[in-house]
Amino acid sequence: MAFMIPHVSRLLELWRIAAHYRLDTLFPAEELPAKARPILKLIRLHPAAWSSKEKDNPLKLKLALEDMGPLAIKLGQLLSTRRDLIPPEVLEQLVLLQDRVKPFASDVAKMRIQSALKADIATLFARFDEQPLAAASIAQVHTAALHDGREVVVKVTRPDIKRQLLQDFEILQWLGFTLEKRLEAARALHLSEIIQSYRQTILNELDLTLEADNTRRMRHYFTGSSMMYVPEVYMDSVDVMVAERITGVPISETHVFDEMGMDRADLAEKGLTIFFTQVFRDNFFHADMHPGNVFVETINPSNPRYIALDCAIMGELSKSDQMTVARMLLAVMNSNFLQLIQIVHQAGWIPPGTNQDELAREMRRTVGPMVSKPMDQLDFAGILLQVMDIARRFHLEIPPQLMLLLKTLVHVEGLGTDLYPQLDIWKLAKPILTDWVKAQMNPQKNLKELGEKIPDLLLGAQDLPTLLIDSLNGLKNQSAWQEKQLRELQHLRLQMEQQQKRSWLFGSMIAVLLAISVITPWYVSSILIGLSSLLAIWRVTK
Repeated sequence: MAFMIPHVSRLLELWRIAAHYRLDTLFPAEELPAKARPILKLIRLHPAAWSSKEKDNPLKLKLALEDMGPLAIKLGQLLSTRRDLIPPEVLEQLVLLQDRVKPFASDVAKMRIQSALKADIATLFARFDEQPLAAASIAQVHTAALHDGREVVVKVTRPDIKRQLLQDFEILQWLGFTLEKRLEAARALHLSEIIQSYRQTILNELDLTLEADNTRRMRHYFTGSSMMYVPEVYMDSVDVMVAERITGVPISETHVFDEMGMDRADLAEKGLTIFFTQVFRDNFFHADMHPGNVFVETINPSNPRYIALDCAIMGELSKSDQMTVARMLLAVMNSNFLQLIQIVHQAGWIPPGTNQDELAREMRRTVGPMVSKPMDQLDFAGILLQVMDIARRFHLEIPPQLMLLLKTLVHVEGLGTDLYPQLDIWKLAKPILTDWVKAQMNPQKNLKELGEKIPDLLLGAQDLPTLLIDSLNGLKNQSAWQEKQLRELQHLRLQMEQQQKRSWLFGSMIAVLLAISVITPWYVSSILIGLSSLLAIWRVTK
């Protein structure tokens, strides 16, 4: 069953959409890898391609991804940050997926709001704007005003998308399982686990109460911050969230920053500092940082703040993974690749018997050239692919949560390259990471944490006598039970031995009687055979 292709009808539908919009004409065949070219031929084979008039439609990719569903839109949003990889004419379409996905009807939106918040629109809001402010893969946003005059945004999930999401993820899981069977790189990445983790992440995105909780948590971390502002959440339910409306400029509109005289270098440094702060100080980082979710406040151009939106997809690392990542980055910045391999080994990511010197040489060759380079000379995604290839060849184990962090780094690099290409990411990150590692190893901090745990330890110690007595009683009861079981087994064994003896005796008697019947006259043998039969029946029924 594991090898059966799930939801064949859905796959056929995706094939039809690709053919209808003639996605085979997006790129010339010679610009694609040789292994990808058969896909173009497959698209052209579908009958929908023969009668299609979308070949010259400048928005065919955007429309196709919209028709394919939320997962395809998510992929488009990720690719929209990669100006270094995507041609400009294609990129223009992908950028529209950040917040300009095809909206659903406002009447449907109002019905969902009223059902979710258990009140009429007029009761909830003094004004509700039917024209959506933005529409994305999972939800769309309407502007409104509360009765006390506060301007708000109302986020409402799309109807009937969960079924399609579940189908698409089942297809992805099948694909992940198939690739793990055939490719070492997929196994090293734990591709199936990553897909499963991302599945849960996207399904969580459908529950706006989780996003509301994430937003409140991040607002707490950045209260009073001069770097970032997080809007307040006023109301929330599974399908609706009402939050403070904040005016800002999307991070992609760099020309606006130039017109307002903002320091783009300072803005880029501030954004990178926020990212490292989220990962290491708070251990709670925004994992969906496409340009549609990153805005800049323009009230004070001399000291602008970022605005955090759409906190549905957040990442967290374990304490050990957090320390491992920080030490790995510092080792790379210091060009100490032997130390890098030792850190990875201590984390348990390297299998036994691996040639660590060779692994260190490969990492130096791949990662070394990127140290101390500005962002416009970095190809983080390309380097990441090379690191994944090294992981495949050396059978490294990479935790799924770390892959989420790496995906976020790809987003950050894409945003930083647009904002200020000359930014030296390593020069900025090194003091932040160094201070954080020192703080984690500070004896006073560790003693303080131990002191905070002492009350719990003392409370637990009060229960030790009771736990000890219970354990001893348990051992005593267990011993008595074992003795009883042993006696029963011995008795059963004795019974079986006696039964075997009786069975042998009766069997011998029947054999003797039958042997005598053979050499006696017929009238005697008849009696002996009848007697043998009666003995056998009695033994069986006893």
